[in-house]
Amino acid sequence: MAKDIKTGPKHVAIIMDGNGRWAQMRGRPRLFGHHAGARRVRDIVEACPDQGVKYLTMFAFSTENWKRTQTEVAGLMKLFRRYIQREARDLLSNGVRVRFIGDRVRLDDKLVNLMDELELLTSQNDKCHLTIAINYGGRDEVARATKRLAYDVAQGRLDPKNINDETLPKYLDTCFLPDPDLVIRTSGEARISNFLLWQSAYAEYEFIDTLWPDFTPDVFADVLAGFKTRDRRFGAVKA
Repeated sequence: MAKDIKTGPKHVAIIMDGNGRWAQMRGRPRLFGHHAGARRVRDIVEACPDQGVKYLTMFAFSTENWKRTQTEVAGLMKLFRRYIQREARDLLSNGVRVRFIGDRVRLDDKLVNLMDELELLTSQNDKCHLTIAINYGGRDEVARATKRLAYDVAQGRLDPKNINDETLPKYLDTCFLPDPDLVIRTSGEARISNFLLWQSAYAEYEFIDTLWPDFTPDVFADVLAGFKTRDRRFGAVKA
């Protein structure tokens, strides 16, 4: 009998947690950790093709993160702008298609323009699909999607009788993505923090103690290898 070789995840979502603690452990300000975390993003994106990961979704800034100090929020927004400007050409040349999800209304115009430009610049790439969640929250996403769905019903473009569990995903920020196979959270916290609530209904979860700046490609590979040992039944049982 042929050996059943399980494949790795095609879509991995990551809650990048632990930047602040990583910096504080070194006696540095929290923003020092965020800069280290941004550099780690490049390593993981570059590792994806060799690991068979086609889609990578990264949680960069949540709708709740506005509660942090003004200094940290301003520093993060500056970091996002610098990341896009610094990484754009490499992302393009490495075949990475970049998209952003989340509510852009609260973001400053310069950042939104950079996001739009990077999405357009990389729109023809297909080697790896990188989705970055900025000002994103799962509940907020579902609420916004529901508003759009309700508007289409009101305009007569959608019959309420035809709405089912395949309808709402077409209105979500992630309508262009397959659902994640694996969600990873770093830093030892065992919660999902309002991330991809609808999309992760049947995702596997991995909570690891490693702080995000220490999440090397080797650690990534180990987590992906562990995924292959899991038995994903999607509510069914084996005969």
